[in-house]
Amino acid sequence: MFTGIVEELGRIESLERGRLRIGATRVIEGVEMGESIAVNGCCLTVVAAGDDWWEADVSDETLARTSLAASGPGDAVNLERAVRASDRLGGHVVQGHVDGVGEIVEPVPDLRVRVPAPLVKYLVEKGSVTVDGVSLTVVEPLADGFTVAIIPHTAAVTTLGDRQPGDPVNIEVDVMAKYVERLVTAYLPGSSPSTTATSVVDDTGVPQ
Repeated sequence: MFTGIVEELGRIESLERGRLRIGATRVIEGVEMGESIAVNGCCLTVVAAGDDWWEADVSDETLARTSLAASGPGDAVNLERAVRASDRLGGHVVQGHVDGVGEIVEPVPDLRVRVPAPLVKYLVEKGSVTVDGVSLTVVEPLADGFTVAIIPHTAAVTTLGDRQPGDPVNIEVDVMAKYVERLVTAYLPGSSPSTTATSVVDDTGVPQ
């Protein structure tokens, strides 16, 4: 679990045969194998680390569903370690599970992003959305995406300040919105009983 508050700008050193190496310092302080680090909003598992680098295995599924496939050596990436229970939740609840790849339409400060059509319904005014791992507040939901206001600090400490029209970005919508949709849809007229979350329990207490 993450908060969408970027801790460090890292740089891709290599992406070969499913192994991604990233140059970084802060996010690997005291890191242990198997821990999670979000890379442009994509949750990856640390499998190797050195003094100023760490590596993760990247599956074909991850490359197909995120913007990492379009990245290469030298590219900057937003990095965030998994949140601890004692940390401040400065952004919003971010899973690091990318819902789709969007496209920059207008650059900062009035950032406009186009997203895949199935994600539009999860965007609401003043709601939360994650762009390349950065927790942002929607200013205006649009028919094909949304706008957000990027302050100078965010532009300076994340990759968003360098994004230009046409650049791909990883999008994660608010997970709460998806859960609400699932729960509510099951009780709307015309919905299938099989979509409900209820189950029949027999007298032994075992769900059937």
